[in-house]
Amino acid sequence: MQRKKYLPLLLCLILVLSCIYPPLQPAAAGTVQVGEANVNVREGPGLSYNVIKKVNKGDTFSFIKQEGDWYQVDIGSGKKAWIASWLVTKKEAVDPANESFMGNVTANSVRVRTGPGTSHSVLGALNKGDAVEILKSEANWYQVNSRFGKGWISKDYLQTEKETTTGGNIGTITASSLNVRSTPSTQGQSLGRLKKGDQITVLSHHNGWIEITFKNQQAWISSEYVKLESGTGTSVPPAKSNSNLSGITGTVTATSLNVRDSGSLNGKVIGSVSKGERVKILEEVNGWVKIELHSGKKGWIAGWYIEKSIPSQAPSSNSSPKNSSLTIDHNGTNIRSAPDLSAKVVARANAGDKFSIVNIHKDWYEVKLANGKSGYVAGWIVTVSNGVPQIEKIGTSSDIKSKKIMIDPGHGGRDNGATGAKGSLEKNLTLKTAQLLANKLKAQGAKVFMTRSNDQYLALSSRVSMAHYQNVDAFISLHYDSIDNYTVKGMTSYYYHSHQKGLASSIHNAVIKQTKLNDRGVRQGDYHVIRENKQMAVLLELGYISNPTEELMVNTSQYQEQVTNGIVQGVVTYFK
Repeated sequence: MQRKKYLPLLLCLILVLSCIYPPLQPAAAGTVQVGEANVNVREGPGLSYNVIKKVNKGDTFSFIKQEGDWYQVDIGSGKKAWIASWLVTKKEAVDPANESFMGNVTANSVRVRTGPGTSHSVLGALNKGDAVEILKSEANWYQVNSRFGKGWISKDYLQTEKETTTGGNIGTITASSLNVRSTPSTQGQSLGRLKKGDQITVLSHHNGWIEITFKNQQAWISSEYVKLESGTGTSVPPAKSNSNLSGITGTVTATSLNVRDSGSLNGKVIGSVSKGERVKILEEVNGWVKIELHSGKKGWIAGWYIEKSIPSQAPSSNSSPKNSSLTIDHNGTNIRSAPDLSAKVVARANAGDKFSIVNIHKDWYEVKLANGKSGYVAGWIVTVSNGVPQIEKIGTSSDIKSKKIMIDPGHGGRDNGATGAKGSLEKNLTLKTAQLLANKLKAQGAKVFMTRSNDQYLALSSRVSMAHYQNVDAFISLHYDSIDNYTVKGMTSYYYHSHQKGLASSIHNAVIKQTKLNDRGVRQGDYHVIRENKQMAVLLELGYISNPTEELMVNTSQYQEQVTNGIVQGVVTYFK
């Protein structure tokens, strides 16, 4: 009864306090950056409201809330205003606990999936040493930004920057009693225990576990119960630098990318850039790029998430560089007899091979070969030194530039596909053709995806899912045919849906013209990868390996050059 007497008094006190100390406003959920010049900021969420002021491209404001197609922002001094959402880019606030960071793949053929679990379809596969941007964590999976786009990777196959230390750091045990195990897992054999306050030397990190030496043997403890102190670390190998980057800018390709104070995963995060943002490139060292932000601040970002471009002028065709060289960027790079994609291949080179530059011919470099003769290599697939202009995809075909094309090498892994009369495996031939085709399409400016880039098995449904996920403009499935009758030979091209027939016909006709194969026509075929595909998709049977003569022919470099030239020409013709 006594409490009821004081209840009205308590309610009055709460009301008075709420007037004196109003509730805290929620923190702004990110920022918006203006994308156009002279954008109007208005009193309300609509074109009928009065204009308060005009803002310029690059101006950034704190985001408050959204109504329809309009954002309310803080324009300074606590003043609120409205701006059209289609004229700005909204950046979500970064939760420090969920801030993106980098990681490296620790095994070969690690699958990237559309969701956090093995039941989700496969987007592609990464190999040991591949770097990815880690966006968030869910159970035993990381969402990452890879060359296949956003996807999910098991934590068992990623070493993160938060786990990657140079070793030599000192740690102090924080738990009252901590198990020491034989492997980085709770299933590992217990080797003993450490007590609170014990100090250890960190050898390495892996998925939440710290490697240490315990009783003169390798052992592991949970990093959750270790407080790390600064250590000496190890030395870093000499940097490979390219400071010849005058006038070059770059476009960020990752959704959100950390800017660091040094070119390393261990560098301190000093800011971030977003997808589509253009930055000035100052220097490049060991795959890391030093950039200048709009604010004038300088920092480093991972070079594999930036697409470089240079001023539009092409190098002079009569340039005569002296004491200059180039380094090949990709394995299997073609060196040709003339500065043209259709010229004869006179040699092939692998990533890291170096050549002396003799001359520059538009967007090709003339180089000196080991036999003393000259050859030509496309300028956009090499790295140059000593002041020579770096060519970046100049003169590529505008008809397929920026088109997204997925190449599907048929079969793979436990699925050999057809076996030829002399023992050739279809899965090996399709991959060989696909890799050569990918290089040529990239040279034409296309954005190329591969359903597989090594000898791995992929379900048909996964191949289709990859095409849908990347929303590709064309899906090309490569195959080689086989039949009991060894006299049958030639090429057949298939479509399933009527809208796919145009692409199939264009590629088929161009390949037949290049290779002079027996023309078995363009047909409707009930194959999963084209039947279930919502994208423009075709399936090509590029010859019969059950025919001994044709099997020998399709294995030759000459045929591989001709058939891939034909496919490229067919794709270009179609998109015209």
